Amino acid sequence: MGAPHLVDPLRLERSARRLYGDAFDELWGELAPIPERNVRLLGDRALDLDVFPSPGHANHHVCYHAPDGTLYAGDAAGVRIRPDGFVAPPTPPPEFDLEGWLSTLDEIERRRPERLALIHFGVVDDPGPHLAQLRQRVRDWAAAELPETEWTARRKAELAAESGEPETYERAMPLGQSYAGLRRYWDKLAETDASASTITSRNART
Repeated sequence: MGAPHLVDPLRLERSARRLYGDAFDELWGELAPIPERNVRLLGDRALDLDVFPSPGHANHHVCYHAPDGTLYAGDAAGVRIRPDGFVAPPTPPPEFDLEGWLSTLDEIERRRPERLALIHFGVVDDPGPHLAQLRQRVRDWAAAELPETEWTARRKAELAAESGEPETYERAMPLGQSYAGLRRYWDKLAETDASASTITSRNART
């Protein structure tokens, strides 16, 4: 799924620029394409890693489980600013999906990793409690369908009360972006429910 973006990153760049705006160039710089001849597609095992899909944060996301028990989780295992114990789910648009994320957590737990390598940030040596906290928090955040100001205020209060690094968490995972991803998810659910209701009404009249 990611190979086409390596060869032609324009679509990915456009999507990211919508999210990051003027900060894109400072954060990421130029996205240079990789010659197609240099891209090799691999199966579900590479370098003896167990590679598996991990949607929820994003549809294209994958995790890598190494023979030594380390699971390279990317964003699928959340954000944790070590040594802080607070675990937060990054939910930016456009592809947050609660059900997909919960299924991903099932897949991670099924593999019983000895440790989690987080992209934000570091290595976690207590996968069980970490994943349990993330599972509950992603449910809670997705269940709280609120106006942005109220949702953000609640998250700021939660970070201030339960984490030792609230400002660092907000830099790693801007709350405005997380709300935007959740808002898109809620709107898609509402559209699906409305479509289902319309079909049911039509069937009832026939």
